[in-house]
Amino acid sequence: MNRRESLKAIGLTSLSAALLLEAGISEAQQVPHKKKAPAPHEPVVDEAGRQPFEIERDKRLHAEKYFTAHEMATITVLADIIIPRDAKSGSASDAKVPEFIEFIVKDIPDHKVPMRGGLHWLDVQCLNQFGKKFIDCDHTRQIEMVTQIAYPKKAKPQMKQGVAFFNLMRDLTASGFFTSKIGLADIGYMGNTPGKWEGVPADVLKQYGMEGV
Repeated sequence: MNRRESLKAIGLTSLSAALLLEAGISEAQQVPHKKKAPAPHEPVVDEAGRQPFEIERDKRLHAEKYFTAHEMATITVLADIIIPRDAKSGSASDAKVPEFIEFIVKDIPDHKVPMRGGLHWLDVQCLNQFGKKFIDCDHTRQIEMVTQIAYPKKAKPQMKQGVAFFNLMRDLTASGFFTSKIGLADIGYMGNTPGKWEGVPADVLKQYGMEGV
């Protein structure tokens, strides 16, 4: 089962987004983001149990490019604001979340216009407020902009489009991160592992007067 199938199966998008809604920005404010170029698209690794047409379709989608270099750079900054690197694990970009988002919008085309429109909206807002596009702003300004759209109940009415975009961006980021190796390690998910019998616990033996039996 690949990452896309995993998130569809467990419905992680809405769950992880809810967990991050109140936490993401406050943590991000403590970790300055360094801009970096997006890494190459993530290849399809595990093909077991998949039909040939599925494999070919994924290869075709990985070969295509939808977002421009500027859009991918913006997605990378946003993703690392939502899930920054900390002492426990890597950031969203370390988990190749931008590449995941690039793939998902091609796999689910309904995301294409909302994502591209939202990225454009973000740049326009930053130009109006700070005189620079989002990725050209310093970290403080980036956080200031994101804070205006990260909390739906606190956002101003004129920020409605930005709120909808950031909700989608946060959902995709969380889904990509928590279906990656880094994300699974972060939450301590071990998958199916064989049990190991170590005998009856000492407190249970004591309860029934069977110590040393």
